[in-house]
Amino acid sequence: MTNIIAKFYLLYFQDLRHMKILFRVFLALFAMSLASSAFSKQESFKALSNRVFDLAQKQYIAMSESVKDSGRFPRSIKDGKLETSDRGWWCSGFFPGSLWYIYEYGKDESVKNLALLFTKKLEPLSFANTPIDHDIGFQINCSYGNAYRLTKDKALLPIMLASAEKLSKRFSPKVGAIKSWNWKSGYPVIIDNMMNLELLCKASKISSNKAYLDVAKAHADTTMENHFRPDGSSFHLVLYDENSGAVLRRQTWQGLSDASAWARGQAWGLYGYVMMYRETEVCAYLRQAEKIAKFILEHKNLPADKVPLWDFDAPKDGLRDASAAAIIASALIDLSQLTKDRKLSKLCLQTAETQLRTLSSDAYLAKPGTNCNFILKHSVGSLPHKSEVDVPLSYADYYFLEALLKFNRLGIY
Repeated sequence: MTNIIAKFYLLYFQDLRHMKILFRVFLALFAMSLASSAFSKQESFKALSNRVFDLAQKQYIAMSESVKDSGRFPRSIKDGKLETSDRGWWCSGFFPGSLWYIYEYGKDESVKNLALLFTKKLEPLSFANTPIDHDIGFQINCSYGNAYRLTKDKALLPIMLASAEKLSKRFSPKVGAIKSWNWKSGYPVIIDNMMNLELLCKASKISSNKAYLDVAKAHADTTMENHFRPDGSSFHLVLYDENSGAVLRRQTWQGLSDASAWARGQAWGLYGYVMMYRETEVCAYLRQAEKIAKFILEHKNLPADKVPLWDFDAPKDGLRDASAAAIIASALIDLSQLTKDRKLSKLCLQTAETQLRTLSSDAYLAKPGTNCNFILKHSVGSLPHKSEVDVPLSYADYYFLEALLKFNRLGIY
């Protein structure tokens, strides 16, 4: 009798253990089924891109109608109305640049004609007697640079070369950098200026004039030495003594404080050094880009949707900056293809995809006919100066479209 009872309990507990195993297998299969279902429901990146560029074309054609006879360029929204600028404003090249990107994706000749129309409105910036600051790189590279890349029209080259020449003349050998703002005293250099070096790199290739590239590299070297903290974050501005080249002070004009990491400043720095490595293959620039990327990607305050706060040190319930996310996404895509660090490469691409999917969601993407025909909502220009706060910005749209094009070129989704 005792043996019979023992065999019964043994069989019972074995079956119970088997049931637990089967239950765990069932849960695992159910979870896999849910994951598979969620994956199948996720919009393909091609469908996402088609949706965004279809919206962009409609929005930008409508926006062009409101400004094409005025000599003005879309800038943002102010008091609920479209805010525009003249060609001298640093953002004037982004609108024609976005039109070029829309044309590149959809190959619509009417969009190409609009892109060329607005590009040519910037030609006077290249004239010798037209006052400029460092942002002629933004203005001309985003417009004429993309125009030449897509059309190969050599008639565009004199404008690019004349603009590069004007930019290079702002370089001081004593400081080792290009002057940013036109201050009467002191020699201000802002991190944004890294973006303007691309025009010099292109001009050097076009003209075979090494002097342009030498200026770009010298500026990048000086910025790398003086603009960055040990953790890879950057100040916004470094003020130099124009006679000795000594650093007078470091500041962050558009961030939370001089000690904080203003989000768009980190984006400019990341993009600038990725671009400089791509153009020169100088390994120091790649190492700098990787360091900046790790600061951004590993930051405790980077939200799960990867759209940063306007400043990485701002309160967690603070405003987001879609423009910083778009710039970072574009740079991360390039860095993912350039870095030799496989783990970093994967993280760059994953983060960029998350950023682009977030920006393509209802939370950030405008509905047709709204947002004064800009594409993205929720960017921050300069919160400390109460300028362009939680509004669309022309450069947010530009780098968003650029990043989408780059991701599509990879052909992996």
